[in-house]
Amino acid sequence: MEQKPAKNIPLILLILLWSYTGLDKLVRFDQSRKAFLNQPMPNEIEEVLAYAVPGVELLIALLLLFSVTRWWGYLGSVLLLTVFITYVGLIWVGAFPRVPCNCAGILESLGWAEHFVLNIICIGIGVWGLRLENWKIEKLEN
Repeated sequence: MEQKPAKNIPLILLILLWSYTGLDKLVRFDQSRKAFLNQPMPNEIEEVLAYAVPGVELLIALLLLFSVTRWWGYLGSVLLLTVFITYVGLIWVGAFPRVPCNCAGILESLGWAEHFVLNIICIGIGVWGLRLENWKIEKLEN
């Protein structure tokens, strides 16, 4: 079955997002780790997150690459972005005493409102991808 190019848009966008952010954190690992250690949570959790977040981001990109795991990649995208948007929302409303950011490259220049909007857009892209995958599964079952 041949896919139309528009059906690949959420896939391409999310693979680019997770590859870029995950690889950026690994390439700049010392800087990224220091940013994690500056988060408003216990250092033990921050240390784990310094390794886990880029790993999970790259794992999601990998899941999205293969049709057999793509649904899980979209679901992982939506879930991780939901965690991120919750964190950004808490920072934006002043829930933490300081506002550290461990964003990748150009995303560092965004304000909290822009981060929030970008995350909403990315969640929408992930939901779009999930719907496309569910539609594809339903079509195969019928």
